[in-house]
Amino acid sequence: MPVPPTSGRLQWTDVPTPLRARLEDALGSSVTDTVTPAGGFGHQLAAALTLESGRRVFVKAAPDDDPLTAANVHEADVLDALPPGAPVPNLLGIHRGADWTAVVIAHLDGPHPDFSPQSGDAEQTWALLDKLTSSPAPASYAAAVSTMPSTAASLHGWDELLADPSADLAPAARDRLPQLTELEAAWPALAHGDRIVHGDLRADNMVRDHHLGVTFVDWAHATTGPACVDAASLAPQLILAGHAPADVARLLRDHPATARNSDTTTAFLAALTGHWHRNARKPAPPGAPGLRAYQHRAAAAGLALLGYRLN
Repeated sequence: MPVPPTSGRLQWTDVPTPLRARLEDALGSSVTDTVTPAGGFGHQLAAALTLESGRRVFVKAAPDDDPLTAANVHEADVLDALPPGAPVPNLLGIHRGADWTAVVIAHLDGPHPDFSPQSGDAEQTWALLDKLTSSPAPASYAAAVSTMPSTAASLHGWDELLADPSADLAPAARDRLPQLTELEAAWPALAHGDRIVHGDLRADNMVRDHHLGVTFVDWAHATTGPACVDAASLAPQLILAGHAPADVARLLRDHPATARNSDTTTAFLAALTGHWHRNARKPAPPGAPGLRAYQHRAAAAGLALLGYRLN
């Protein structure tokens, strides 16, 4: 298997010449510029390509024996199966050459959403989640994700920390370790459901397109599950963006996707926060700079939310 680059993502010039030529032929124009957006932790090529014609597209590519290629192809299948009106970009095609695979997606024009308290982007995102999870996933989507095991059900970390507490573990976590471990243990039995689950919802996995508004991208972890998963995943991100934990706790209490599944929401949030606490203490993986620091911040935000839900 190829070794991921230690400094970040693959670049357009890393893509073998035959695949670059095939992409330019399929797109009907040569590539004149590439931009790799900030954010994300994967090492595959993920870049906006500007064509000589003036058109822009977004491309993800990696060698066929790289695990991220399977994730990219899974994302393509999901984009093709999501219901009309879903807040997602259009799939434009899959191309292969020189033992590499590239997925081409419609380019979105705009920044990542702003989740600070002064912005309306968070409110729009909550409304999109309500719409996306208010009814069961369509059969086409369920079929597209059926062969990709969900990683959400296996989230954990408090069990290991209970057995061997880290010296730097916050008192709020140390004092609740048995309770958090018990909640985490309940999550796998609750992890099944029939709703659309993005599975990795953060601001850097969204774009506020100038025409479409907030749009969800990076569907490589998509699956089915309880309606609460994406809303509960997003909640700690709002704290990281400056929202008060008490305000976010109220949002979780009142949002339809989480209000209908209160016990499931708490169990999932416990498992996700435990996962962050455990993984943040591991050595940094190659090709994902900043991941451990992010997990430390997210773990603290998740723990703050759990404090409100458990009091």
